[in-house]
Amino acid sequence: MDKIDNLDKKILNIVMENARIPSKDIAEQCGVSRAAIHQRIQRLIDMNVIIGSGYNIDPHKLGYNTCTYIGVKLEKGSLYREAASELAKIPEVVECHFTTGPYSMLIKVYAHDNQHLMQILNDRIQHVPGVTETETLISLEQSMNRQIHIPLDKSRK
Repeated sequence: MDKIDNLDKKILNIVMENARIPSKDIAEQCGVSRAAIHQRIQRLIDMNVIIGSGYNIDPHKLGYNTCTYIGVKLEKGSLYREAASELAKIPEVVECHFTTGPYSMLIKVYAHDNQHLMQILNDRIQHVPGVTETETLISLEQSMNRQIHIPLDKSRK
């Protein structure tokens, strides 16, 4: 695997903050040419360090006012892939994690309101084969949402 150096890390920290920033501005901040930035970003995409692209949408602006985290217990952990595949068919499920601890899975769901959430839970999630139990935690407010910080190596700046 190719090594990620401090320039790559600098670029990643900049584009995580603003993916729409012009390459010339990144080049200025990093002290390199625009062509070097283009090459580095393409290399990071090819290495699957940068995955996907797009816009972040505020679900609240679209009427999804209830954000929940749902702990899901399965009959057997080996049913995870099948359950995850079924949960992926529910558009309001935006994240799914296979976890340790009291739940087999932790999912994040957006609903218009509590009534909609109840319908998603009762009519969809709890009907997924292998699901034996759910526990719902409603998020009252999101205080932070960020990417992981990438520290630069101290020995090389």
